[in-house]
Amino acid sequence: MGLSGGELDRMAMAVLQPGFEGTEPPDWLRRALGEGLGGVVLFARNIARNIARNIARDVARDVARNNARGSVAALVADLRRERPDVVVAVDEEGGAVTRLEAATGSSWPGNLALGVAGDESLTRRVARQIGRMVAAAGITLDYAPVVDVNADPRNPVIGVRSFGSDPDEVGRHGAAWIEGLQSAGVAACAKHFPGHGDTVTDSHLALPAVRASREVIERRDLPPFRAAIAAGVRAVMCGHLLVPAVDALPATLSRAVLTGLLREELGFDGLVVTDAIEMRAVSALHEPGEIAVRALAAGADAICVGVSSAQGRASTRCATRSPARSETDG
Repeated sequence: MGLSGGELDRMAMAVLQPGFEGTEPPDWLRRALGEGLGGVVLFARNIARNIARNIARDVARDVARNNARGSVAALVADLRRERPDVVVAVDEEGGAVTRLEAATGSSWPGNLALGVAGDESLTRRVARQIGRMVAAAGITLDYAPVVDVNADPRNPVIGVRSFGSDPDEVGRHGAAWIEGLQSAGVAACAKHFPGHGDTVTDSHLALPAVRASREVIERRDLPPFRAAIAAGVRAVMCGHLLVPAVDALPATLSRAVLTGLLREELGFDGLVVTDAIEMRAVSALHEPGEIAVRALAAGADAICVGVSSAQGRASTRCATRSPARSETDG
C-alpha cells in the first residue's frame, strides 16, 4: 500500500531546517511544526538580546535570566510547545561567527586563535563553555566547528574560521572542539565537507571550485574530517563546492561525495546536513525544491533553508515529496 498525501507531507517536512524572521515563531512556522517539521535554525535576527555572557561563572542565575520572556531559551521553549522533539540548530563557532552574542561579539576565541595557541585542552575547554551556553538556551545542534584547512590565504569565507593550514593540527583541534561541545550535551557539526579551504570564491555568492587532485584532497582536506568522525561528531555539513577530482556535480548534489566518499569511504553514519540552500553557489543552478530533492538523493539527511517563509517552505516541501529527477534533466 502506498503512502498517503499526509504521510508524504510529514516525511518531506521532517528533513527541513528552515530559518524565520523575527524574535517570535510566526504562524506559518507554528503550523509547520505541528505538521511534522523536523528542525529550525536560529540566526542573529531571531535573538532579542544576548544570551548571558557569564554563564561559566553562575549557571543557576544565568539559566533563570535566559529563561525570561524575550530570551533565546523562551523562544526555543515556544518552538518545543509545538513539537517537543524539534531539532533547534544555530551557528555558534566562537570568534567571528556568533548568533547568540551577535550584539556584542563572541565571548570566546575563534578557531584561528585556538590553533595559534596550540593547546588542545584549551580548545576543548572553550568548546565546552560554548556548549554550555548553547545548551542553556535549549539548542541541540551547533553548526560547528569549521574543520576546513585554510590552504589558500586568499579564501574570502574561511580564513580565521579555520584552525590553520596544517591538516594534522586542524584535525587535532577539531576533534578537541567536538569533544568539548558534545560533553555539554550539544551535537557538533563538522563543516564544510569535503573541504572549503582551498577556494577563492565565497559560496554565498557563487560556486567555488577546489581544483586539487584527488591525492592532494586525500592528504590535505580529508584528515580533519576523519579526525572529527573518530571523535564521534554527530553531524557533518556539506559545502556548496565543486570538486572535479571527485565528481562533476557540486558536493551538495553529488552522490559520489555524500554517499561514496563521506558515508562509504570515511564511514560516517551520523546526520548529513546541507549548507543553506539559498546560497548562490547552488541557488543559481536550481530552484530550492529541486536542490532539496537532489541533495536528499545524493545522501543528505537534512536541508538547511536559512531564508524561509510560508510560501518558500511550502514549495520546498512539495518538491521534496516528488521523486528526484534524472541528472540528465538539466
